[in-house]
Amino acid sequence: MRHEHAIIHHRAIDFWSARAAVLVVICLQLLVINDLSFGPRWLAPAIEAALLAPLSIATAWTQMATQKAVDHEHWYAIGRFRVFIRRAALVMTGVISIMNCGSLVLLVQKLLEGHAGAGTTLLVDALNIWVTNVIVFALWFWNTDRGGPPTCGLVKRAHADFLFPQMTLPDRETRDWLPGFVDYFFLAFTNATAFSPTDTLPLTQRAKLLMMAEAMISLLTIALVAARAVNILA
Repeated sequence: MRHEHAIIHHRAIDFWSARAAVLVVICLQLLVINDLSFGPRWLAPAIEAALLAPLSIATAWTQMATQKAVDHEHWYAIGRFRVFIRRAALVMTGVISIMNCGSLVLLVQKLLEGHAGAGTTLLVDALNIWVTNVIVFALWFWNTDRGGPPTCGLVKRAHADFLFPQMTLPDRETRDWLPGFVDYFFLAFTNATAFSPTDTLPLTQRAKLLMMAEAMISLLTIALVAARAVNILA
């Protein structure tokens, strides 16, 4: 288990946490009350589930393979599967992003046209879109920082996209610390609520653009949609 790809076995909880987050998104999309999806309501969840299934199988295979790998050929196959996993994960995250932004656009359009439905359903759908936004950007942060999970533990801190508090501590115990999916989820949540960095700072242009996009979507959802729903209820 000393090979560089063995980290996928040691940090298995991060990979399965990300897969569980996608399942939550699929459930949220099915629970949208108003008609805010492109095509049938089941289309987006079906596409995401079709991508999630082989992605999960490949993840499980690599985790088992790391326990049995003994030579270069085995590790090479694991490395290729890890590249496939990251590409499939990026495609799936992109699909979720497009569908969620589309739902927000349709919701704002209905608001402007005065056909947004009851205030309570609007509040629920706005919260649904906001939570999905947090999850999808947690996935973006996790899949892009330092090249994503395939290069986890291989890229030096100097090339990181985000500066976490643990990375600033001089202790030897934190020298080899690596952020997990929960750390990126917390980053996405705080950025969506504060509309700015809190304890974690973006270091690269890519990270800054991602945080700007998330904050903009969150601000639009909260300031325009939720505020309008409160007016309807009042």
